[in-house]
Amino acid sequence: MALELKQLGFTNVAALKGGFREWVLYQLPIEERGEERKVDCVGCHIELTPAMVQDWKLSKHAENEVTCAVCHGDRHKSSFDLNETLVQPDRCARCHEIQAQQYSKGKHSKAWEAVNLLPGFHRLSTRVKEDTKACGGCHRIGTKTKSDLKEQGEYGAVYGNVACNACHTRHVFSKKEALQPQACQTCHTGFDHAQWEMYSSSKHGVRFNLKQMGSLSEEASAPSCQSCHMPEGDHAVKTSWGFLGVTLPPVADKTWSDATSLFLRALGMFDEKGNGGPRYEIAKKLDIARFKYDDWLAERIRMLRVCDSCHAQRFGEAEFEKGQQMLRQTDLLVGEAIGIVAGLYKDGLINKPDGQKQPFPDLLRSNQTPTPVEQRLWIMAMEHRMRAFQGAFHSNPGFPLWSGFNQVEQDLTAIRQMAGDLRQQRKKKTGK
Repeated sequence: MALELKQLGFTNVAALKGGFREWVLYQLPIEERGEERKVDCVGCHIELTPAMVQDWKLSKHAENEVTCAVCHGDRHKSSFDLNETLVQPDRCARCHEIQAQQYSKGKHSKAWEAVNLLPGFHRLSTRVKEDTKACGGCHRIGTKTKSDLKEQGEYGAVYGNVACNACHTRHVFSKKEALQPQACQTCHTGFDHAQWEMYSSSKHGVRFNLKQMGSLSEEASAPSCQSCHMPEGDHAVKTSWGFLGVTLPPVADKTWSDATSLFLRALGMFDEKGNGGPRYEIAKKLDIARFKYDDWLAERIRMLRVCDSCHAQRFGEAEFEKGQQMLRQTDLLVGEAIGIVAGLYKDGLINKPDGQKQPFPDLLRSNQTPTPVEQRLWIMAMEHRMRAFQGAFHSNPGFPLWSGFNQVEQDLTAIRQMAGDLRQQRKKKTGK
Protein backbone atom coordinates (compact mmCIF):
# COMPACT_ATOMS: atom_id res chain seq x y z
CA MET A 1 0.00 0.00 0.00
CA ALA A 2 2.78 2.45 0.91
CA LEU A 3 4.58 1.77 -2.37
CA GLU A 4 1.34 2.24 -4.30
CA LEU A 5 0.71 5.60 -2.62
CA LYS A 6 4.20 6.82 -3.41
CA GLN A 7 3.72 5.90 -7.05
CA LEU A 8 0.59 8.06 -7.05
CA GLY A 9 2.57 11.01 -5.74
CA PHE A 10 1.67 10.68 -2.05
CA THR A 11 4.81 10.95 0.04
CA ASN A 12 3.62 11.20 3.65
CA VAL A 13 2.85 7.52 4.16
CA ALA A 14 4.76 6.92 7.38
CA ALA A 15 1.60 7.03 9.49
CA LEU A 16 -0.35 4.57 7.34
CA LYS A 17 -2.15 2.17 9.69
CA GLY A 18 -4.55 0.42 7.35
CA GLY A 19 -6.41 1.20 4.18
CA PHE A 20 -6.28 4.36 2.06
CA ARG A 21 -9.28 5.85 3.88
CA GLU A 22 -7.54 5.64 7.26
CA TRP A 23 -4.42 7.24 5.83
CA VAL A 24 -6.39 10.19 4.40
CA LEU A 25 -8.23 10.70 7.68
CA TYR A 26 -4.86 10.87 9.42
CA GLN A 27 -4.09 13.99 7.38
CA LEU A 28 -7.02 15.88 8.94
CA PRO A 29 -6.73 18.10 12.01
CA ILE A 30 -7.22 16.18 15.25
CA GLU A 31 -10.67 17.66 15.84
CA GLU A 32 -11.86 16.33 12.46
CA ARG A 33 -10.45 12.81 12.62
CA GLY A 34 -12.91 10.03 13.08
CA GLU A 35 -15.93 12.26 12.48
CA GLU A 36 -16.17 11.65 8.76
CA ARG A 37 -18.24 8.46 9.12
CA LYS A 38 -20.98 10.28 11.06
CA VAL A 39 -21.75 12.81 8.34
CA ASP A 40 -24.23 11.97 5.57
CA CYS A 41 -23.34 14.64 3.02
CA VAL A 42 -24.50 12.60 0.04
CA GLY A 43 -27.90 11.89 1.57
CA CYS A 44 -28.65 15.63 1.61
CA HIS A 45 -26.83 16.78 -1.50
CA ILE A 46 -28.24 14.06 -3.76
CA GLU A 47 -31.45 16.11 -3.52
CA LEU A 48 -29.96 19.63 -3.38
CA THR A 49 -27.05 19.35 -5.84
CA PRO A 50 -27.33 16.01 -7.66
CA ALA A 51 -24.82 16.92 -10.39
CA MET A 52 -22.19 17.66 -7.76
CA VAL A 53 -22.75 14.27 -6.16
CA GLN A 54 -22.67 12.54 -9.54
CA ASP A 55 -19.31 14.15 -10.37
CA TRP A 56 -17.92 13.00 -7.03
CA LYS A 57 -19.15 9.47 -7.67
CA LEU A 58 -17.16 9.47 -10.93
CA SER A 59 -13.98 10.55 -9.19
CA LYS A 60 -10.94 8.74 -7.84
CA HIS A 61 -11.88 10.25 -4.49
CA ALA A 62 -15.11 8.25 -4.40
CA GLU A 63 -13.33 5.15 -5.64
CA ASN A 64 -10.92 5.41 -2.69
CA GLU A 65 -13.59 6.41 -0.15
CA VAL A 66 -12.35 9.98 0.17
CA THR A 67 -15.70 11.44 1.11
CA CYS A 68 -16.93 15.03 1.38
CA ALA A 69 -15.92 15.53 5.00
CA VAL A 70 -12.32 14.57 4.30
CA CYS A 71 -11.90 17.73 2.21
CA HIS A 72 -14.67 19.98 3.54
CA GLY A 73 -14.73 18.99 7.20
CA ASP A 74 -17.87 18.04 9.13
CA ARG A 75 -18.96 21.40 10.54
CA HIS A 76 -21.38 22.30 7.78
CA LYS A 77 -24.99 21.63 8.82
CA SER A 78 -27.10 24.10 6.80
CA SER A 79 -27.00 26.84 4.15
CA PHE A 80 -26.08 29.36 6.85
CA ASP A 81 -22.64 27.95 7.54
CA LEU A 82 -21.27 27.37 4.04
CA ASN A 83 -18.02 29.17 4.87
CA GLU A 84 -17.17 26.23 7.12
CA THR A 85 -16.89 23.98 4.03
CA LEU A 86 -14.51 26.05 1.92
CA VAL A 87 -11.30 24.33 0.90
CA GLN A 88 -7.90 25.96 0.55
CA PRO A 89 -4.91 24.53 -1.37
CA ASP A 90 -3.25 23.35 1.83
CA ARG A 91 -6.01 20.77 2.22
CA CYS A 92 -5.14 19.25 -1.18
CA ALA A 93 -1.45 19.31 -0.21
CA ARG A 94 -2.04 16.85 2.63
CA CYS A 95 -2.44 14.10 0.06
CA HIS A 96 -0.84 15.57 -3.06
CA GLU A 97 2.36 16.81 -1.48
CA ILE A 98 4.69 16.65 -4.49
CA GLN A 99 2.26 18.43 -6.82
CA ALA A 100 1.55 21.11 -4.22
CA GLN A 101 5.25 21.79 -3.71
CA GLN A 102 5.80 22.11 -7.46
CA TYR A 103 2.77 24.36 -7.84
CA SER A 104 3.97 26.68 -5.07
CA LYS A 105 7.20 27.33 -7.01
CA GLY A 106 5.49 28.12 -10.32
CA LYS A 107 3.73 31.05 -11.90
CA HIS A 108 0.19 29.80 -11.33
CA SER A 109 0.60 30.15 -7.57
CA LYS A 110 1.66 33.78 -8.12
CA ALA A 111 -1.27 34.79 -10.33
CA TRP A 112 -3.08 36.75 -7.61
CA GLU A 113 0.03 38.70 -6.61
CA ALA A 114 0.83 39.37 -10.27
CA VAL A 115 -2.47 41.09 -11.04
CA ASN A 116 -2.10 43.15 -7.86
CA LEU A 117 1.15 44.49 -9.29
CA LEU A 118 -0.90 46.64 -11.68
CA PRO A 119 -1.21 50.15 -10.17
CA GLY A 120 -4.70 50.65 -11.59
CA PHE A 121 -5.99 47.31 -10.32
CA HIS A 122 -6.65 48.69 -6.85
CA ARG A 123 -8.95 51.35 -8.28
CA LEU A 124 -11.18 48.85 -10.03
CA SER A 125 -14.50 47.93 -8.47
CA THR A 126 -14.56 44.86 -6.28
CA ARG A 127 -16.84 43.07 -8.69
CA VAL A 128 -14.43 43.56 -11.59
CA LYS A 129 -11.46 42.40 -9.56
CA GLU A 130 -13.03 39.38 -7.91
CA ASP A 131 -15.91 38.27 -10.07
CA THR A 132 -15.52 35.12 -12.13
CA LYS A 133 -16.53 37.17 -15.19
CA ALA A 134 -13.46 39.42 -14.91
CA CYS A 135 -9.87 39.46 -13.54
CA GLY A 136 -10.64 37.22 -10.58
CA GLY A 137 -12.00 34.49 -12.80
CA CYS A 138 -8.43 33.44 -13.66
CA HIS A 139 -6.12 35.25 -11.26
CA ARG A 140 -7.83 33.86 -8.16
CA ILE A 141 -5.92 30.65 -8.88
CA GLY A 142 -2.95 32.28 -7.13
CA THR A 143 -2.15 31.85 -3.47
CA LYS A 144 -3.92 34.37 -1.25
CA THR A 145 -3.07 35.60 2.21
CA LYS A 146 -5.39 35.24 5.18
CA SER A 147 -6.21 38.95 4.93
CA ASP A 148 -7.10 38.51 1.23
CA LEU A 149 -9.49 35.69 2.10
CA LYS A 150 -11.02 37.64 4.96
CA GLU A 151 -11.63 40.62 2.68
CA GLN A 152 -13.24 38.36 0.11
CA GLY A 153 -15.51 36.81 2.68
CA GLU A 154 -16.82 40.23 3.69
CA TYR A 155 -18.43 40.77 0.30
CA GLY A 156 -19.21 37.18 -0.60
CA ALA A 157 -16.48 36.33 -3.15
CA VAL A 158 -15.58 33.11 -1.39
CA TYR A 159 -15.66 30.47 -4.11
CA GLY A 160 -13.01 29.27 -6.52
CA ASN A 161 -9.94 29.78 -4.36
CA VAL A 162 -8.63 26.23 -4.52
CA ALA A 163 -5.98 26.53 -7.22
CA CYS A 164 -6.04 22.80 -8.00
CA ASN A 165 -9.68 22.80 -9.10
CA ALA A 166 -9.05 25.39 -11.79
CA CYS A 167 -7.61 22.57 -13.92
CA HIS A 168 -8.91 19.46 -12.12
CA THR A 169 -12.44 20.83 -11.93
CA ARG A 170 -14.61 19.80 -9.02
CA HIS A 171 -15.92 17.36 -8.06
CA VAL A 172 -14.51 14.87 -10.56
CA PHE A 173 -10.98 16.22 -10.07
CA SER A 174 -9.89 14.30 -13.14
CA LYS A 175 -6.24 13.96 -14.06
CA LYS A 176 -7.29 13.07 -17.60
CA GLU A 177 -9.26 16.32 -17.88
CA ALA A 178 -6.33 18.40 -16.63
CA LEU A 179 -4.05 16.79 -19.22
CA GLN A 180 -6.14 18.08 -22.12
CA PRO A 181 -5.11 21.42 -23.69
CA GLN A 182 -8.72 22.64 -23.33
CA ALA A 183 -8.11 22.74 -19.57
CA CYS A 184 -5.84 25.73 -20.24
CA GLN A 185 -8.23 27.48 -22.62
CA THR A 186 -10.35 29.43 -20.12
CA CYS A 187 -7.48 31.56 -18.83
CA HIS A 188 -4.83 31.52 -21.54
CA THR A 189 -6.77 33.51 -24.09
CA GLY A 190 -7.47 37.12 -25.01
CA PHE A 191 -5.73 40.46 -24.92
CA ASP A 192 -2.16 39.99 -23.67
CA HIS A 193 -1.92 36.20 -23.42
CA ALA A 194 -3.69 34.61 -26.38
CA GLN A 195 -1.77 31.37 -25.99
CA TRP A 196 -4.82 29.19 -26.64
CA GLU A 197 -5.49 30.87 -29.96
CA MET A 198 -1.81 30.54 -30.86
CA TYR A 199 -1.48 26.89 -29.84
CA SER A 200 -4.80 25.60 -31.19
CA SER A 201 -4.13 27.00 -34.68
CA SER A 202 -0.48 25.88 -34.73
CA LYS A 203 0.54 22.52 -36.18
CA HIS A 204 1.02 21.24 -32.62
CA GLY A 205 -2.55 22.12 -31.70
CA VAL A 206 -4.06 20.93 -34.95
CA ARG A 207 -2.39 17.52 -34.61
CA PHE A 208 -3.62 17.18 -31.04
CA ASN A 209 -7.15 18.09 -32.14
CA LEU A 210 -7.01 15.48 -34.90
CA LYS A 211 -5.82 12.97 -32.34
CA GLN A 212 -8.77 13.77 -30.06
CA MET A 213 -11.12 13.39 -33.03
CA GLY A 214 -9.67 9.98 -33.84
CA SER A 215 -8.16 11.02 -37.17
CA LEU A 216 -4.70 10.30 -35.79
CA SER A 217 -3.71 7.26 -33.78
CA GLU A 218 -3.58 7.50 -30.01
CA GLU A 219 0.07 6.56 -30.35
CA ALA A 220 0.90 9.49 -32.65
CA SER A 221 3.00 12.33 -31.26
CA ALA A 222 0.92 15.45 -30.76
CA PRO A 223 1.99 17.82 -27.98
CA SER A 224 -0.53 19.45 -25.70
CA CYS A 225 0.19 22.57 -23.63
CA GLN A 226 1.08 20.25 -20.76
CA SER A 227 3.58 18.28 -22.86
CA CYS A 228 5.83 21.33 -23.19
CA HIS A 229 5.03 23.38 -20.10
CA MET A 230 4.48 20.58 -17.58
CA PRO A 231 6.93 17.84 -18.66
CA GLU A 232 6.58 14.68 -16.60
CA GLY A 233 3.71 16.29 -14.71
CA ASP A 234 5.80 19.11 -13.23
CA HIS A 235 3.26 21.56 -11.77
CA ALA A 236 5.70 24.50 -11.65
CA VAL A 237 4.88 25.65 -15.22
CA LYS A 238 7.80 27.91 -16.12
CA THR A 239 9.20 29.34 -19.36
CA SER A 240 12.59 30.68 -20.32
CA TRP A 241 11.52 34.26 -21.04
CA GLY A 242 8.86 34.63 -18.36
CA PHE A 243 5.48 36.24 -18.95
CA LEU A 244 6.94 39.64 -19.86
CA GLY A 245 9.41 38.23 -22.37
CA VAL A 246 12.41 40.03 -20.95
CA THR A 247 15.77 39.22 -19.46
CA LEU A 248 18.51 41.57 -18.27
CA PRO A 249 20.59 41.79 -20.33
CA PRO A 250 18.84 39.85 -23.12
CA VAL A 251 22.03 39.01 -25.03
CA ALA A 252 25.39 40.63 -25.82
CA ASP A 253 23.59 43.09 -28.08
CA LYS A 254 23.76 46.74 -27.01
CA THR A 255 21.01 47.89 -29.37
CA TRP A 256 18.57 45.36 -27.98
CA SER A 257 19.82 45.87 -24.44
CA ASP A 258 19.13 49.61 -24.70
CA ALA A 259 15.59 48.92 -25.94
CA THR A 260 15.09 46.43 -23.10
CA SER A 261 16.24 49.02 -20.59
CA LEU A 262 13.63 51.45 -21.92
CA PHE A 263 10.96 48.76 -21.69
CA LEU A 264 11.89 47.89 -18.11
CA ARG A 265 11.84 51.56 -17.17
CA ALA A 266 8.39 51.91 -18.75
CA LEU A 267 7.29 48.97 -16.60
CA GLY A 268 8.44 50.93 -13.55
CA MET A 269 11.12 48.38 -12.66
CA PHE A 270 14.04 50.82 -12.84
CA ASP A 271 14.60 54.57 -12.55
CA GLU A 272 16.62 56.79 -14.88
CA LYS A 273 19.85 55.79 -13.08
CA GLY A 274 19.18 52.08 -13.51
CA ASN A 275 18.30 51.46 -9.89
CA GLY A 276 15.62 48.86 -9.17
CA GLY A 277 12.57 49.97 -7.19
CA PRO A 278 9.66 48.21 -5.42
CA ARG A 279 8.21 46.86 -8.67
CA TYR A 280 11.55 45.30 -9.55
CA GLU A 281 11.60 43.46 -6.23
CA ILE A 282 8.01 42.31 -6.73
CA ALA A 283 8.72 41.18 -10.30
CA LYS A 284 11.69 39.13 -9.08
CA LYS A 285 9.53 37.52 -6.42
CA LEU A 286 6.79 36.75 -8.94
CA ASP A 287 9.32 35.41 -11.46
CA ILE A 288 7.60 37.15 -14.39
CA ALA A 289 10.91 38.16 -15.98
CA ARG A 290 14.39 36.69 -16.10
CA PHE A 291 16.67 39.25 -14.48
CA LYS A 292 19.61 36.81 -14.40
CA TYR A 293 21.05 35.33 -17.56
CA ASP A 294 21.71 31.99 -15.86
CA ASP A 295 18.04 31.67 -14.87
CA TRP A 296 16.99 32.38 -18.45
CA LEU A 297 19.49 29.89 -19.83
CA ALA A 298 18.50 27.10 -17.43
CA GLU A 299 14.83 27.33 -18.44
CA ARG A 300 15.74 27.53 -22.11
CA ILE A 301 17.82 24.35 -21.88
CA ARG A 302 15.02 22.58 -20.01
CA MET A 303 12.51 23.53 -22.71
CA LEU A 304 14.86 22.50 -25.52
CA ARG A 305 15.12 19.04 -23.96
CA VAL A 306 11.35 18.78 -24.29
CA CYS A 307 11.58 19.75 -27.97
CA ASP A 308 14.27 17.10 -28.50
CA SER A 309 11.80 14.33 -27.66
CA CYS A 310 10.04 15.00 -31.00
CA HIS A 311 12.53 17.03 -33.06
CA ALA A 312 16.19 16.97 -33.95
CA GLN A 313 18.25 19.10 -31.58
CA ARG A 314 19.27 21.58 -34.28
CA PHE A 315 15.63 22.07 -35.28
CA GLY A 316 14.60 23.08 -31.76
CA GLU A 317 17.54 25.44 -31.39
CA ALA A 318 16.78 27.06 -34.75
CA GLU A 319 13.12 27.59 -33.84
CA PHE A 320 14.06 29.18 -30.53
CA GLU A 321 16.47 31.50 -32.33
CA LYS A 322 13.66 32.57 -34.69
CA GLY A 323 11.46 33.41 -31.72
CA GLN A 324 14.28 35.36 -30.10
CA GLN A 325 14.86 37.39 -33.25
CA MET A 326 11.15 38.19 -33.50
CA LEU A 327 11.27 39.47 -29.92
CA ARG A 328 14.39 41.53 -30.68
CA GLN A 329 12.92 43.23 -33.75
CA THR A 330 9.72 43.98 -31.88
CA ASP A 331 11.53 45.38 -28.86
CA LEU A 332 13.50 47.81 -31.02
CA LEU A 333 10.25 49.34 -32.31
CA VAL A 334 8.62 49.41 -28.88
CA GLY A 335 11.75 51.03 -27.43
CA GLU A 336 11.56 53.79 -30.03
CA ALA A 337 7.89 54.42 -29.22
CA ILE A 338 8.60 54.58 -25.49
CA GLY A 339 11.33 57.14 -26.16
CA ILE A 340 8.91 59.27 -28.22
CA VAL A 341 6.29 59.38 -25.47
CA ALA A 342 8.95 60.08 -22.84
CA GLY A 343 10.06 63.01 -25.00
CA LEU A 344 6.49 64.37 -25.02
CA TYR A 345 6.48 64.33 -21.22
CA LYS A 346 9.88 66.00 -21.07
CA ASP A 347 8.86 68.79 -23.43
CA GLY A 348 5.55 69.40 -21.69
CA LEU A 349 3.45 68.38 -24.69
CA ILE A 350 1.45 65.94 -22.58
CA ASN A 351 1.12 65.77 -18.82
CA LYS A 352 2.01 62.63 -16.96
CA PRO A 353 -0.97 60.97 -15.20
CA ASP A 354 -1.73 61.75 -11.57
CA GLY A 355 0.31 59.65 -9.19
CA GLN A 356 2.96 58.82 -11.80
CA LYS A 357 6.25 59.71 -10.14
CA GLN A 358 8.77 59.65 -12.98
CA PRO A 359 8.35 61.58 -16.27
CA PHE A 360 8.19 58.37 -18.23
CA PRO A 361 5.39 56.15 -19.63
CA ASP A 362 3.98 53.62 -17.17
CA LEU A 363 2.85 50.53 -19.06
CA LEU A 364 1.45 48.83 -15.95
CA ARG A 365 -1.26 51.45 -15.51
CA SER A 366 -3.34 49.28 -17.77
CA ASN A 367 -5.60 51.27 -20.08
CA GLN A 368 -5.99 54.09 -17.57
CA THR A 369 -3.98 56.57 -19.63
CA PRO A 370 -5.37 59.99 -20.47
CA THR A 371 -4.19 60.64 -24.05
CA PRO A 372 -4.48 58.79 -27.39
CA VAL A 373 -0.72 58.55 -27.83
CA GLU A 374 -0.31 56.90 -24.40
CA GLN A 375 -3.20 54.55 -25.16
CA ARG A 376 -1.59 53.51 -28.44
CA LEU A 377 1.73 52.84 -26.70
CA TRP A 378 0.01 50.67 -24.09
CA ILE A 379 -1.74 48.56 -26.73
CA MET A 380 1.50 48.33 -28.71
CA ALA A 381 3.47 47.02 -25.74
CA MET A 382 0.93 44.93 -23.86
CA GLU A 383 -1.07 43.40 -26.71
CA HIS A 384 0.83 43.50 -29.99
CA ARG A 385 4.34 42.97 -28.57
CA MET A 386 3.09 40.05 -26.50
CA ARG A 387 1.44 38.45 -29.51
CA ALA A 388 4.56 38.83 -31.62
CA PHE A 389 6.92 36.93 -29.34
CA GLN A 390 4.40 34.54 -27.77
CA GLY A 391 3.13 33.56 -31.22
CA ALA A 392 6.66 32.92 -32.41
CA PHE A 393 7.51 30.67 -29.48
CA HIS A 394 4.22 28.78 -29.97
CA SER A 395 5.21 27.99 -33.57
CA ASN A 396 2.18 29.78 -34.95
CA PRO A 397 2.66 31.17 -38.47
CA GLY A 398 0.04 33.93 -38.32
CA PHE A 399 0.16 35.50 -34.87
CA PRO A 400 3.79 36.69 -34.82
CA LEU A 401 3.38 38.67 -38.03
CA TRP A 402 -0.23 39.73 -38.56
CA SER A 403 -1.38 40.03 -34.95
CA GLY A 404 2.03 40.98 -33.61
CA PHE A 405 4.90 42.57 -35.51
CA ASN A 406 2.77 44.10 -38.27
CA GLN A 407 0.54 45.74 -35.67
CA VAL A 408 3.59 47.00 -33.75
CA GLU A 409 4.83 48.69 -36.94
CA GLN A 410 1.43 50.35 -37.41
CA ASP A 411 1.45 51.46 -33.77
CA LEU A 412 4.86 53.09 -34.17
CA THR A 413 3.72 54.91 -37.32
CA ALA A 414 0.66 56.24 -35.48
CA ILE A 415 2.71 57.30 -32.43
CA ARG A 416 5.22 59.14 -34.63
CA GLN A 417 2.31 60.91 -36.35
CA MET A 418 0.56 61.85 -33.11
CA ALA A 419 3.79 63.14 -31.59
CA GLY A 420 4.49 65.18 -34.72
CA ASP A 421 0.98 66.65 -34.64
CA LEU A 422 1.41 67.69 -31.00
CA ARG A 423 4.68 69.42 -31.79
CA GLN A 424 3.18 71.12 -34.82
CA GLN A 425 0.22 72.38 -32.76
CA ARG A 426 2.56 73.92 -30.21
CA LYS A 427 4.64 75.54 -32.95
CA LYS A 428 1.52 77.16 -34.35
CA LYS A 429 0.59 78.52 -30.91
CA THR A 430 4.00 79.63 -29.70
CA GLY A 431 6.13 79.89 -32.82
CA LYS A 432 8.63 77.46 -31.26
